[in-house]
Amino acid sequence: MEHHQVAIYLAAMAAGVLLGWAAPAAGPGLEHAISPVLGALLFVTFLQVPAGELVRSLRDGRFLSAALAVNFVAVPLVVAAMFVFLPADQAVRLGVLLVLLCPCVDYVIVFSGLAGGSSRRLLAATPLLLVAQMALLPVFLYLFMGPELADIVEAGPFLEAFLTLIVIPLALAWALQTWAARHPAGQRVSEAATTTMVPLMAATLLVVVASQVPKLDGNLGDVAAVVPFYAVFLVAMAFIGKAVARLFRLAAPAGRAIVFTGATRNSLVVLPLALALPDDLAVAAVVVVTQTLVEVIGMVGYVRLVPRLVPEERPATVG
Repeated sequence: MEHHQVAIYLAAMAAGVLLGWAAPAAGPGLEHAISPVLGALLFVTFLQVPAGELVRSLRDGRFLSAALAVNFVAVPLVVAAMFVFLPADQAVRLGVLLVLLCPCVDYVIVFSGLAGGSSRRLLAATPLLLVAQMALLPVFLYLFMGPELADIVEAGPFLEAFLTLIVIPLALAWALQTWAARHPAGQRVSEAATTTMVPLMAATLLVVVASQVPKLDGNLGDVAAVVPFYAVFLVAMAFIGKAVARLFRLAAPAGRAIVFTGATRNSLVVLPLALALPDDLAVAAVVVVTQTLVEVIGMVGYVRLVPRLVPEERPATVG
């Protein structure tokens, strides 16, 4: 499965599209399944990162500074450059801002790892990125759209995501690591769990896509208007992320992780914010969902292209 994982992920997304179109009534139920499936995926991801490695990563000030710089300096500048070209509809603009200004803290770890990025460094950075986006999102919304919309951001969805997608899976992974270090049975369970990475990623993609496709119905015009912006964002952040990694003199694994954290957005966490908006801003949720679909397709390309964009340094030869 690991050798054919890209094809598997594309097939999972295609199956999600078909399921979403064929059974739109299943959308709400599938939406409730997103967090459990994503939590299971992150548990398996965290299981492969020893606790000691995570503690050491917290001392990596250069990487953490690069992650903050790419997400809260470079990304807002890119969004500002695109903002004047966005459709004039306030709800559309709000949806784009909500999703692009918040860095991903969940499956970015998985995709970065698939491309040879440093998963442990990204894992160590997740609490900092969550807190920073909670604090800065109202500020960014105020700067872009004025004071009347800055107060829509609530801490609840962020705190819930932090608990269910980071704290609980991480605690369970560390508990299993401890058991595996002391008992052969724990080692066998740990090894079996790590083999589920590809199926869990495929299941996550299928559930996310299938649950959100029905919401695109009747809003295709809004979707078509924002897709090019999301695509341009992914392309731009690949090169900007590389530049930031080079600025902070990061090695290839850390540099690839910076590219991924700059490109991936926190759509699954900000979606509840968009769904809670008043009816006159309801299109914002569709705009957020659209970013999820574009990003997942983009990540398939990132997994193959980022290792070429940020290659391993070859040792210098003498003579």
